[in-house]
Amino acid sequence: MAVGKLHEVVVDCADPARLVRFWAFVLGGEPVDRSPDWSYVDPPGGPRLAFQRVPEHKTGKNRLHIDVEVDDIVQATDPLHASGAEVVGDVVTDEQGSFQVLRDPEGNEFCLVR
Repeated sequence: MAVGKLHEVVVDCADPARLVRFWAFVLGGEPVDRSPDWSYVDPPGGPRLAFQRVPEHKTGKNRLHIDVEVDDIVQATDPLHASGAEVVGDVVTDEQGSFQVLRDPEGNEFCLVR
């Protein structure tokens, strides 16, 4: 028996309005700015992704990251890079499939997966 269900994933950040627009581009959905300190997007088929302003900067590697399934990793990487994502390393392929690590405009790691 589950205690609850996933409502949203919240990302601490410096600029919620900027990040919600980046992630709306990645996942689809309309960015919503609830306040200068809180923005969110409801991507089709997924939980809400929210962005909350915090005073401290990101340090170190994320303990949690988002995997974004795409049809073609190389083709999907170019528009994300042009929109502010940083490409980290090369595409990795193993027996489970392929992935490319990127960082969003505030340095949060995420992967494109196939």
